[in-house]
Amino acid sequence: MKFGKVDNPEIIDFTIPPTHPDTAKVLDEQSSEEGLSVYVGCAKWNRADLKGFYPRGTKDELAYYSRQFNCIELNATFYINFPASQFEKWYDKTPVNFKFFPKLGQEISHWKRLVGVEDVVNSYIDHFSHLRDKLGTIFLQLHANFGPKKSFKALENFVIGWPKGLPLAVECRHTDWFTDEQVAKDFYQLLQENHMANVLVDTAGRRDVMHMRLTNNEAFIRYVGANHPTDYDRLEDWTIKLKEWKELGLKKIHFFVHQNLERESPLLTAHFIEQLNLTLGTQLNIPNKGVHAQTRLL
Repeated sequence: MKFGKVDNPEIIDFTIPPTHPDTAKVLDEQSSEEGLSVYVGCAKWNRADLKGFYPRGTKDELAYYSRQFNCIELNATFYINFPASQFEKWYDKTPVNFKFFPKLGQEISHWKRLVGVEDVVNSYIDHFSHLRDKLGTIFLQLHANFGPKKSFKALENFVIGWPKGLPLAVECRHTDWFTDEQVAKDFYQLLQENHMANVLVDTAGRRDVMHMRLTNNEAFIRYVGANHPTDYDRLEDWTIKLKEWKELGLKKIHFFVHQNLERESPLLTAHFIEQLNLTLGTQLNIPNKGVHAQTRLL
């Protein structure tokens, strides 16, 4: 994942910003008696990216991965609109408690930029639906040049037209969505009124996207390690922030670990799960660390 990549992460201030004041209001207004639901995983399961994670002789990577982690951020769907039959196969290979969080295709977000996309969106949704109870929040990632000045209306129409009751998370990357005060206010309100998650991205070179503004009772976080020893400290800081939000009423945590170079994602994710269990009292499975167990960056 190259978004926000820097050559010198050691000079970046990775301090997690204070919680946006309206986040507490949202969590209070949307509080419920439901228990805490936590899903933590990587972005990919293929052996080429997760080198050293799979035991020798592993024949089915997804079957093994899904018994170590309880979810996957399904980035592959950004590039390919897989047929319904493929989702059926993935469903059958994974345990009952596993969830997929698929990304909408680039044709929707990058090529057509949310305009005239009804048919292709419906196709994606239909195919995703074959994951049945294993379908997590779908997410829309917009291009970094998709700015509010020209495209706010397109996003507004898309959000309002999205099927009610089908969870969606939105990731904006153009800085004006966050640094222009009025635009940010309107954007957050749009997502909040339509019960959609506002994706948080923790990456070195784009600290402006650490807006800390939740728009529903869901923390959808995409963490990008910088292939640097600070990756571990940053993850530990996130457990403290999530504990704060849990105490404010947060019920859903969806946390996905990336790296600029996907070398240690399983190890980082396992470390985060260990710390999360200690801090939040969760009982998530600690994944097998494979040969990476002795390769933590020092």
